[in-house]
Amino acid sequence: MSHPGFRVIDSHTAGEPTRTIIDCDLHLPATSMEERLNLIRSQFDHFRSAIVREPRGSEVMVGAHVLPPIDPAHTASVVFFNNVGYLGMCGHGMIGVIETLRFLGRIQPGIQTIETIAGLVKAELLPDHSVRIQNVPSYRIAKDEPIATRSFGVIPCDIAYGGNWFCLAKPEIMKSLDTPIPVLLECANELMASCRERYPEVDHVELVGPPRHPSSNSRNFVLCPGAMYDRSPCGTGTSAKLACLAADGELLVGERWIQEGILGTAFEGAFQWYDSECEKIIPTIRGKAYVNGDTRVLIDPEDPFAWGM
Repeated sequence: MSHPGFRVIDSHTAGEPTRTIIDCDLHLPATSMEERLNLIRSQFDHFRSAIVREPRGSEVMVGAHVLPPIDPAHTASVVFFNNVGYLGMCGHGMIGVIETLRFLGRIQPGIQTIETIAGLVKAELLPDHSVRIQNVPSYRIAKDEPIATRSFGVIPCDIAYGGNWFCLAKPEIMKSLDTPIPVLLECANELMASCRERYPEVDHVELVGPPRHPSSNSRNFVLCPGAMYDRSPCGTGTSAKLACLAADGELLVGERWIQEGILGTAFEGAFQWYDSECEKIIPTIRGKAYVNGDTRVLIDPEDPFAWGM
């Protein structure tokens, strides 16, 4: 397939990479983000595989396709994706997109409104170049659901939504700050397999444990679709965690929650009520991204892996 190529900007947010496609308008005749996603998935999935899969990409990388907004009142629309498919929302990715737009000189400090598959997200570029995102309404649907695993016994889990669906657990292994990554992956993968038997919409697992730093509130390890783990504290996972804390009365409106990721980097979270009777919240997540690449993707029609493996 002959193609003139396209430009991507690489960044990382708290250690987790984002590769953002810019200036590549697919001219999709869509009137909703769901319709736009269906068209991208059916006709343009090669863009996804080209930049997040080998030989050009990495299994851990999240991609973002920045497109003109469906509603011109908004800044842009963004479709997030990874090595196996598409994401409703991506917190670290949104922070990376906003920093990318700042790097390109296309936005100034202030609030941007971004259309995503999960809904409208407000993102505020702050003077120090950190980004505060106001995520979509988040909520919990099950508390202390017993999920059986082969190697780690029965673990009580919360099932919650934060732009993606999460199984949140506090397994005993997370009490050790030095648990090897392969053990965490094994536990999270076993939880994913068992949880999806009852909650097939769940595509992320969040293991929660004590923080490394005294100024933080907790530490997490997040398994993403495609069997990769999030290097950042995970924006949608932190949103789901905030929904659980709010429902349990363990966090007050406007109170800060410092969520560490597996690398020790942190996001600052807080919430307001969206519907207190239904225990739905509007979470906010603050973090910082760093641009580390500006690349022209070349598509050689003779290369069998030009669009990814």
